[in-house]
Amino acid sequence: MTMDVRLLRIDSRLLHGQVTTNWAKAINVNRILVVSDRVANDQTRKTLIVQAAPPGIRANVITVEKMIRIYHDPRFDILKPMILVEDPVDARRIVEGGITIDSVNIGAISFDTTRVMVTDAIAVNVADVEAFKWFHDHGIKLDVRKVSSDSSKNLWKSLSEKGLV
Repeated sequence: MTMDVRLLRIDSRLLHGQVTTNWAKAINVNRILVVSDRVANDQTRKTLIVQAAPPGIRANVITVEKMIRIYHDPRFDILKPMILVEDPVDARRIVEGGITIDSVNIGAISFDTTRVMVTDAIAVNVADVEAFKWFHDHGIKLDVRKVSSDSSKNLWKSLSEKGLV
């Protein structure tokens, strides 16, 4: 038996209102794992994220390496987590580390000077596109939804229409 990962979500905002009020309830998680080397090493961000957890659900901020390690540790099989990452590269690292999923949810990826807009809420750079291509090539669905009740959109289609893949 292994940990029952309920959702792997890419969202540069990490833990915020939509996640706490909608996703956590809709997928019945008992833990929120924010997986980011950057956040794990930033005490202020880490503290704020842990405090933002909804009542009754603990949030932890851990590194990618630690996520992979606890996934393979039977002591953590009781967890039914939602895993939140900031970018597609960290999501890919987690799955390459052996975490089993059949889809990855993409909420929002913030625009910056290295990225181009693909949808109204998702901007990608070259590394992001490579990670999404890796997911696609491994048969992992790229599910774009802000909240669980939204209709699912396939990010691969949007990337293709923009000529990025």
